[in-house]
Amino acid sequence: MIDPVKEQSSQPALIQAHKVNKVFPNGCHALKDVSLDVQPGEVVVIIGPSGSGKSTFLRTLNQLESITSGRILLDQVDLTDKRTNINKVREEVGMVFQAFNLFPHKTALGNVMLAPMKVLKQTKPEARKTATDLLNRVGLADRMGNYPTRLSGGQQQRVAIARSLAMKPKVLLFDEPTSALDPEMVGEVLDVMKELAREGMTMVVVTHEMGFAREVADRVVFMEEGELVLEESPERFFHSDHPRLQRFLGQVL
Repeated sequence: MIDPVKEQSSQPALIQAHKVNKVFPNGCHALKDVSLDVQPGEVVVIIGPSGSGKSTFLRTLNQLESITSGRILLDQVDLTDKRTNINKVREEVGMVFQAFNLFPHKTALGNVMLAPMKVLKQTKPEARKTATDLLNRVGLADRMGNYPTRLSGGQQQRVAIARSLAMKPKVLLFDEPTSALDPEMVGEVLDVMKELAREGMTMVVVTHEMGFAREVADRVVFMEEGELVLEESPERFFHSDHPRLQRFLGQVL
């Protein structure tokens, strides 16, 4: 259920995307006037068929993908303004990818410690405490000394989530975080994400996990052919008679 406090919040949206367009050099119009606001503490889930532009849109929210036109603000900072220090902004936007992208020569603890030391300039003891606390939080207290090759896919993804949290982000972006996992490992990653949602983390999640969308999302967004077709609360979304959405849900449910 949507939290009424979130619905009625007078705070400005943490993320404001307005009429975002992305045209690739080959002429592919990947995003077409996509507009979306995300409130602090809100969980927004984006679903849609392959090639619909959902991952491209997610990547524009920290400018891993530049936009052709439109405007994106993060906490009132215009990401499309050439004067904006985008690397500084990215420190506040955690991103969890399909691939885990862990450093193979570092342990789980070392992977999580690295960014706080390099970017936040934490001392080694400070970074170790941060990493230890976060690995405990994601259920990996007994795997801190393991290298990625000694971790399951689900465990590696949980390390990746802890690594993102170590930067104390204002928002976490998830790009199909369970799609590379064996089915039995999906639940352990989703459980961590559910706990983050309960704790009030602002999250934008691209996923095909419809159960997660039903249970955790404040809003569910459907994209197709580069357009934001529909956004509703989960209750309304999954009972919508929108024909394009119904065709998609008929294939994935």
